[in-house]
Amino acid sequence: MAKYIGPKTKIARKFGEPIFGPDKVLAKRNYPPGMHGNNRRKKTTEYGTQLKEKQKAKYTYGVLERQFRNLFEKAARAKGITGEILLQYLESRLDNVVFRMGIAPTRAAARQLVGHKHITVDGLVVNIPSFRVKAGMVIGVREKSKSLEVISEALSVRNHTKYPWIEWNSMDLNGKFLHMPTREDIPENIKEQLIVELYSK
Repeated sequence: MAKYIGPKTKIARKFGEPIFGPDKVLAKRNYPPGMHGNNRRKKTTEYGTQLKEKQKAKYTYGVLERQFRNLFEKAARAKGITGEILLQYLESRLDNVVFRMGIAPTRAAARQLVGHKHITVDGLVVNIPSFRVKAGMVIGVREKSKSLEVISEALSVRNHTKYPWIEWNSMDLNGKFLHMPTREDIPENIKEQLIVELYSK
């Protein structure tokens, strides 16, 4: 899957969930896109269900197929529950952590901030969205970027106590990644076991 740059509402309607954030159109038309979207009664196969769940995870976190497969293979080699570890790896990507901290309104915006060198990790600029954040690392806004409107607007509406694995410092505009989140703490509606079953075939 190449990078998707089309209408996000169309993808959200495909899955019937606001995977990119609040969506006014989805709220009114919670059925697949297309002229027959509201009348489809097609039975989905087991493979189709598993594939759809993988696609939903990829779109949600903005990860391409090769990146996603590599993360899965790393998760499969690690000790623990493969599906849960996969989600933890996705959650610990720098672009996702920036989004969770409220520095950006969406993951796509977070990716752009990282790519444009507005974000620091332990005081050093990192411009790789897929950079894996580890426990104890401090993610912050570069000094000359703190006045950016997109950042100040995003921070003004975010509840910074929402995620127990993140500690936010509103004075310095940085946050500490305390630990990997547990599955119960990750709010995404993803059935990771279906993804494990898909890749295990």
